[in-house]
Amino acid sequence: MLNVTGNIQRNIDNLDDWMTPTDVTPSTNPNDKAQIVYEARGVCLILGPWNFPLGLTLGPVAAAVAAGNCCMVKLTDLCPATARVAGTIIREVFDEKEVALFEGDVSVAQDLLELPFNHIFFTGSTRVGKIVMTAAAKHLATVTLELGGKSPVIIDEGADIEKIAADLAGAKQFNGGQACICPDYVFVKEGEQDRLVEGFKAKVAENLYADGKIKKESIAQIVNQGNFARVKALVDDAIAQGATVAAGGELEEADLTVHPTMLTGVTPQMKILQEEIFAPVLPVMTYENIDQVIGYIEARDKPLALYVYSNDQGTVDKVLNRTSSGGVTVNGVFSHYLENNLPFGGVNGSGMGSYHGYFGFKAFSHERAVYMHQAAA
Repeated sequence: MLNVTGNIQRNIDNLDDWMTPTDVTPSTNPNDKAQIVYEARGVCLILGPWNFPLGLTLGPVAAAVAAGNCCMVKLTDLCPATARVAGTIIREVFDEKEVALFEGDVSVAQDLLELPFNHIFFTGSTRVGKIVMTAAAKHLATVTLELGGKSPVIIDEGADIEKIAADLAGAKQFNGGQACICPDYVFVKEGEQDRLVEGFKAKVAENLYADGKIKKESIAQIVNQGNFARVKALVDDAIAQGATVAAGGELEEADLTVHPTMLTGVTPQMKILQEEIFAPVLPVMTYENIDQVIGYIEARDKPLALYVYSNDQGTVDKVLNRTSSGGVTVNGVFSHYLENNLPFGGVNGSGMGSYHGYFGFKAFSHERAVYMHQAAA
């Protein structure tokens, strides 16, 4: 929520400047005038996800309101208690004609998608994103789709393995790996794999275990039984096809806890390298040269995030020039999301459009072209 409140304050501090029409000098007659005027899109539908239900719903609401829109808001039915909290907040702050929150099951969201909104903002899976875009097409509504995808981590030869292992352990601990920008698989030089595994195991033990037992209050459980079964099936499939559990591997169905797990010996044929994991499970692949890694990423859907660890700017530039992703953090994780002066969003399969700060204001605004001829004398 700190990221949300930070964006709200950024909206307050900068809105006058953002809303100011931009003067443009006409190319054919400099004596005329032209402007780009920012206007609200109109009535917006905002559909929030279950993994960060408050932050990833109220953040877009703040951006939409800053741009002058009215909103209808629906959180996922997987977190009804949080939806009630969001409802309390919204009803205390807004008149229902400005922002209205709807509670209920998936049928409520389906009914909302039948309405002729001016703009729809959706955060969630690529599968549901296609449903939202199909619904928007009926009314030619514009859309912002914040989706997911398999976000790779590239570890260049000579990078700081201990730091990287700590970063990956922390990332997979964060919300139990249930974050759209969470590292989803790793490429490391074959000679560095064992060090990465040992570093990951050591950091996970330091972060999460006491007397050999996991501190369950320090890691989020999987959201529901269905998603737990999905994650277990991915791990079981990988092991059945020859993957090795190099760290962790314990999945406790009783309370839906998945211990941070690292798998080695994975291959592209395994489902765990084909589907977004959304859990504290991390497959590791080895490579001989960086071109192999780039080729693998290029051949697949564009991810929401891409992480590169390297001390060589030439390698970083090569990865940036030959891949595409929603955002990139070099020698760290999540930072491109946390920096509100940068746009956050996906590309193609991982999303459409972006937001945060000024880019959120633009997402919910129409840039209207105004040309004014010089009045006749």
